[in-house]
Amino acid sequence: MPPLSPRPPAPNRGQHEGRGSSRTRGALSAVDTIAPVHIPIMVGEVLECLRLAPGHVVVDCTFGGGGHAEAMLHRVRPGGRLLGLDLDPLELPLADARLRSAGFGASELVTRRASFAELPAIMTAAGFPPANAVLADLGTSSMQNDTPARGFSYKGVGPLDMRMNPLEGTPAAELITKVTAEELTALLKANADEPHAALIAGVLCQHRVQTTHAAERLIRAALKAALPALPRAEVKMSIRRTFQALRIAVNDEFRALDALLASLPGCLAPGGRVAILTFHSGEDRRVKKAFAAGRRAGVYAAVSDTVIRSAKAETFANRRASAAKLRWAERR
Repeated sequence: MPPLSPRPPAPNRGQHEGRGSSRTRGALSAVDTIAPVHIPIMVGEVLECLRLAPGHVVVDCTFGGGGHAEAMLHRVRPGGRLLGLDLDPLELPLADARLRSAGFGASELVTRRASFAELPAIMTAAGFPPANAVLADLGTSSMQNDTPARGFSYKGVGPLDMRMNPLEGTPAAELITKVTAEELTALLKANADEPHAALIAGVLCQHRVQTTHAAERLIRAALKAALPALPRAEVKMSIRRTFQALRIAVNDEFRALDALLASLPGCLAPGGRVAILTFHSGEDRRVKKAFAAGRRAGVYAAVSDTVIRSAKAETFANRRASAAKLRWAERR
C-alpha cells in the first residue's frame, strides 16, 4: 500500500508559515479551546534513567507541554542546554512561552518545530553537539487529546483529524476515503493489533465518517451487532485501538520512530543515555529490538533489561500513565 501521509516538514521551517486551506484555518482557530494543563508522565523515572548532571546537553524529541523539559532543565543547571522539538504549531509556542516565563533563557533552551525523524540535521543546524541525554515521549499530549477540534479523541465532538501538525498532511477522515476496506484492515492490524480490524474497516469505509463521535458510535454499533457477547470493556478497547491506528497512519509515526532509532547512536555522546516512553505494543517492540540490536553490535554499553512502568499512585491519578512503558539505553 502506498504511503498514507506526507513526510514531516523540514526542520528549518518557521512556526507560523503557510495559511493552508479553510479546513486548516479552522483547526488553527480552535486554539482558544486548547486545554491549558499537561501532566507529564513518569517524570521521576525518566530523570533516574537519564542520570542528568549540571552542564549536560539534552534533547527532548517530543517537547509537548514542556513538562519533561522543565524538569530536565532544572537538573542540568548551571551550564546545561536543552533542544526541544515538536511538530505541533499550536502547542509548541505556548509551551515555549511558559518555560521562558519560568526563567529559562535562550542560552538554556532552544526549540524547533520539527520531526525527530530528522534529529541529526536539526541538532547540527541548532549548533548542538552529541547529547548527554535524549528523551522521546511517544504519546499524545493532554492538550491534543482534550481539544475536540484536533480530533484525537472521541471525548468531545470534533472533526476526525488527528494531525500533529494541522498545517500539513491528510486528516484521518480524508485518509479513510482514500483506502480500500482491505487496506484499512491491514492498517488497523499493523498499527494497533486490532482483532476486529476487518469488521471495523468495513463499516468505516462504507460510511466515510467525518467526526470523532460518528466514528465512535459507528464502531460501537457495528461491534455490538456482530458480536453481542463482546464485553463493553473490549468494545471500548477496539475503539481506542482504531483511533490509535488512524493517528499513527495520519502522522507516519512508525517511519519517524524507525528513523529516530537508527540515528540515535550518532546523536549521543559517549556514555550518553536515551529514554523512550511508548504507549502501545508496536512502538515498544521497535524500541526493544533497536536497543537489543545496538547492544549486540557494541553500540550501547547497557540497555534496560525490563520495561519500566508507572507507579500505582501515578497510574491512579492519571489514567494515561497506565499504558506507558519506559526503556533506556546507554551509548558506549
